[in-house]
Amino acid sequence: MQAAPIETRLIDGKAYARRLTDTVRDGVTALGETHGVVPGLAVVMVGNNPASEVYVRNKIAHTEGVGMRSVAHKLPGSTTEAELLAVIDRLNRDPEVHGILVQLPLPRGIASDRITRAIHPHKDVDGLTPENVGRTTLGQDGLVPCTPLGCLLLLRSELGTLKGLHAVVVGKSNLVGRPMAQLLLQEECTVTVCHVATPDVGSLACQADVLVVATGHKGLVRRDWIKPGATVIDVGITRVTTQEGKSRLMGDVVHEEAMGRAGRLTPVPGGVGPMTIACLLRNTLTAAERSVRGLQPGT
Repeated sequence: MQAAPIETRLIDGKAYARRLTDTVRDGVTALGETHGVVPGLAVVMVGNNPASEVYVRNKIAHTEGVGMRSVAHKLPGSTTEAELLAVIDRLNRDPEVHGILVQLPLPRGIASDRITRAIHPHKDVDGLTPENVGRTTLGQDGLVPCTPLGCLLLLRSELGTLKGLHAVVVGKSNLVGRPMAQLLLQEECTVTVCHVATPDVGSLACQADVLVVATGHKGLVRRDWIKPGATVIDVGITRVTTQEGKSRLMGDVVHEEAMGRAGRLTPVPGGVGPMTIACLLRNTLTAAERSVRGLQPGT
């Protein structure tokens, strides 16, 4: 007998992000009233990638929307690595800049890892410098990458404690997969990490109480990859053109097949994306608070 369909709850990332953003806005106001300091976020973009331009405009609007100061550096595509490093050095030394974000991808000829390492760890609101990666891995207080942090906050809000759950992370990128696995370990989950070289990923995914998918491969996860009642966090987002010629966004999970199978599911769009930006604002506020109080990460 076929099991009855499960009523899938869609996780409203926009609503959670609004609440987090309101909390950040209150923190910005309090910091200004107490210390006379306005958190400053510098966004650096090289070249004219259309998708990056949209992301940057969105980040600037949200930054200013919570009362922070936005500093935009749009550099030409001909910018050299040395010139970009010089910009980052100036921002590192600017006391009014508390967070630095370099928009990826960068043009060919500029090594992203070298640029990331150049950002001062206390201003690394993307959480990608070796110091912050190390703190995340060790479970120490630092600046955590925004997307996995947003995923974790959604999971905590939806499930409460994650202790003892089996979590499967599909994807091992430094931006999402690896830090996500570390954060779930700190929640006392049993964590399995799958990647492109993992044989029969679906057989592992379908064992997960919590399934986090971050591969960038649209429609990778089908119905039989999902354990009935599991919580599914779909990080992937890909723009596709339908047969009718319309543009739409798709995640790594086949949404229509996950409905009635997953217990909880993040939609695409409107799931993880809004939380990523909200966590960027949260990290910037955290960096500013530590700066004015003379605190280092971990204190």
